[in-house]
Amino acid sequence: MTDKYRFENGDWVQGGSRDGELIHGYVETVDTHKGMLQVKVVDSDNEKAIGKSIWIVNKRAEKLLEITGRNESELLALIDLALLFKDEQWFKELSTKLAAIKKIQEVPIKKTEYLISGNRMRNFDVKR
Repeated sequence: MTDKYRFENGDWVQGGSRDGELIHGYVETVDTHKGMLQVKVVDSDNEKAIGKSIWIVNKRAEKLLEITGRNESELLALIDLALLFKDEQWFKELSTKLAAIKKIQEVPIKKTEYLISGNRMRNFDVKR
C-alpha cells in the first residue's frame, strides 16, 4: 500500500461515500485489512450526513494538509467544533494550544531599561 492511502486516526480527509456524497471530516477508525476508514463528517453536500460517522473506502479519500500555525480566532472556531462533536480529547488539545498562544501574548516586549545618553556609566549604577 502506498503512502497516499496511509491514514491515521485524527487525519482530516475529504472524499466520497459509496452513495456519491462529498464529505469532509476526520478519521475515527482505520481498518487496514479492508482498506476502509470511519470518518466523522463535519461537512457534506448531504446535510443528513453531517455529524455522523460513515465508512468509506480509503481510495475514495484524500488526506488534507495539516496547518500547524493557528491564530486565536481559528482555535476558538475549532474548539466550538470540538464541543459540537463532543470530542473531549480534541477539545483538550485545542485548549492547550490556545492557552499557549495567550501566554505568549501576555509576555510584554521589554524596552531597554537603560537609555544611553550623556554619561553611560551613570545609567548602570546598581545603587539607584
